[in-house]
Order: sequence, then structure tokens, then C-alpha cells
Amino acid sequence: MIIPKLHYISQGNTPKEHLENIQKACSSGAELVQLRLKNISEKKHLKWAQEAREITSHFQTRLIINDDYKIAKTVKADGVHLGSTDVCPTVARTHLYTWQMIGGSAHNLQDCENLISKDVDYISLGPFRFTNTKANIPTILGLNGYTAIMDVLKTETPVLAVGGIITADVKDLLATGISGLAVSEAITRDFNNIKLFHELLNASSTAEKRHTFE
Repeated sequence: MIIPKLHYISQGNTPKEHLENIQKACSSGAELVQLRLKNISEKKHLKWAQEAREITSHFQTRLIINDDYKIAKTVKADGVHLGSTDVCPTVARTHLYTWQMIGGSAHNLQDCENLISKDVDYISLGPFRFTNTKANIPTILGLNGYTAIMDVLKTETPVLAVGGIITADVKDLLATGISGLAVSEAITRDFNNIKLFHELLNASSTAEKRHTFE
């Protein structure tokens, strides 16, 4: 399973704004978007997830649902992203379709090792720098943190950097050994950044296709 190198994590003050931003991300060339709705009833979450699935299907963009594997299965999203307090990936795996991917959040080396032992498809490791969405996490990793973790980890599982990343950070972050980025703020602010991130990550869909057939 090839995991895109750039993940757009949805932002917005309302679910409707999240969907508008997902639409903009898809039309700007995003290969994967994560619907990240918090503090919402299951019924509403399902409704918005179904709408997000329609948008992403239209653009042939992959859709990941944050936190809720049942909704991910119901709407046939491409996968689910589980935070450290969510259900164990091994449990989620037994409920999902075989083709659905599972991503997990990690904040340190131990989290990464734990997720790898549970066979996640990718790890989102952060935060790189302070962000309001990750305000409760004590450790900011910075470049040194990623370098230290990646040196020890030596894993085939794709590790994405997350947390306040801007285009100027990409080159240095890739040098630490991570495989990609999960970005929210910098893309929501300007959807043209998707193209720039792709160029910097060398993650154009043509490169991805070439890579698949080698």
C-alpha cells in the first residue's frame, strides 16, 4: 500500500467549513485528506463523513476518518486515523475492510514502537512545533527529536511529521528520515501550498505511479 507523502488534515470552525476546505484541498491536488471533526455526535459525524466521501470520491482523493473506525467502515473511507487515546489499532483492524488503512498518532519513540508492533500502515509523529490543536502535548520534537527517533526506529512503516509545518521546513524534515507530512494550518491558509508541498516532497502522482511500477 503506497501512502501519499502529503496528508491534509481538515480544519474549520464548523463541520461545513471542514467540508468546504476538503473540497478546496481536493481541487488543489491533495492525494489524501483526513476528516478531523471533534466533539460531535456520532449521527452528525456520520452525515458529514458521508458528504466528505462524496467529495473525495469525485476527485479520486483518499479519505481518512479521524478517531472513528465504525464510521470509516460505514462510509467506505480509505482508512481511519487513531489518536493515542482511541481504540487500539489491532481492535480496529478486526472491524475494517482488509483494504482500509490505519494510521496512528505518536509523540515519542515508545509510541512509534508500540504502533509498529500493532501493524499500523503509517505513523503520524509530532508535534514538530507548538500548535493549538496539540496544545496538551508536553514535548515539542523539533528537528533533533525527529532525527533521534528515526535513527533508532529504522522502520519500513511510513512516518509522517505533523504539527505547525510550513513549506520552509520540508527539506530539513526530510533529512531526518521521515517519509512525509501531515499538514493542516499551512494548507488551510493557502491551498496553493499543496502544489508547493508536493514539489518539495517530490510527491507528485507521476512519481508515485513510477515508483509503483519499478
